[in-house]
Formats: sequence, C-alpha cells, structure tokens
Amino acid sequence: MRALPPSCGPVRLVGVDGHAGSGKSTFAVRLAAALGGAPVVGLDDIRSHDELFDWTDRFRAEVLAPLAAGRTARFRTYDWNARRFDAEQRVEPEPVVLIEGVGAGRRALRPSLAWLCWMDLPHGDAWARGRGRDGAAQREFWDGWEPAERRHFAEDPTRPHADTWVRQRTEGYVVLPGHQETPPPPQAITHGDDSSAVR
Repeated sequence: MRALPPSCGPVRLVGVDGHAGSGKSTFAVRLAAALGGAPVVGLDDIRSHDELFDWTDRFRAEVLAPLAAGRTARFRTYDWNARRFDAEQRVEPEPVVLIEGVGAGRRALRPSLAWLCWMDLPHGDAWARGRGRDGAAQREFWDGWEPAERRHFAEDPTRPHADTWVRQRTEGYVVLPGHQETPPPPQAITHGDDSSAVR
C-alpha cells in the first residue's frame, strides 16, 4: 500500500467498507498497525443520527480537501450517546490514511481512494453480530439502521468495486482479490505472518 501512487494530494487513502458489524474497525486497527501506525478515520465519528449517509459534503470539506492540500484534517466527532458533535479530531497527511466505516467505498469517495477493502460478511451475519455487540440499549437504532444501510448499498454498492475482499477467520484473515465474480483460491494472512504481506 505504501508503494501505491498517492490518491489524495500526498496521501494514499485506503477505504475499509462492509456491512455494520462486519469487523471493519478491528481490521482497520490491525492494518494500521501493520502499516506502522497509519491514522484511521472512523466514519462513525463523521455520521450522526440525522445524517446516517448524508455526510459526503462535510467529509469532503473537513477531511478530503485538507489532506489533498497536504494539510491537517480537522473535524468534530459525533457522540452517539449525547447525540451531538463534540471533541475535535485531527488527522495528519501521512503517507497512508485509512477510512473505515459503512460507506467508505461509496461512489463519491472512490476517486480519492488508492485502495478499497470490503469486509466480506453477509449482511444478516454482520447485523446479528452488531446487535449482539451493542445490546438492547441500541435496539431501536438498529431497527432504523438496517433498512437505511440496505437502501444505501442497493443504490451505491461497494463490493463490486473493492480491490480486496477480506474474510475474518478465528485467527487472522483470508484476503481475496476483488473485482471478480469468482475469486481465485484465497491467500491466508494471520497475526503471525510477516506484516509486509498487508503492505
């Protein structure tokens, strides 16, 4: 990934998309560590109850435009419990910056991405895992989220455009080439493998 051409000014933006509950955040943290501590922008810090998917213009202005100019991106993060934007987050224009969250590979952002990963877990399995993780307190949110996410991916699918499909295993991940109807045999990457395999 460090060898890819810059895609947003001096930055190589890498998107990690997938259904809610598919393991995007965990994978992004591990990938960032393998890349020597690359910054991670979580889209759950960008979106809000009122803007589940209507945050593109704000993301362009607060994140993409500064990074494209080689400047620090600054944006206020959303507090899902208080239902308001709160603390400011800063992201430096490092050689690689990860963008993770549902919609990271949306049509409007793809031209700014150097690489796009899709967490390849069916929506039913991912949503069940997400509901189990968040518990009863977030049941009402999930009841509204699922149809919104379904509409989003019906109108703007990410999986067909992903460079890499990632499937989580008990130990590590299986990484498949994207852009194909029938991918070739998978290449397994585990925590014990040489981290250069994901660079």
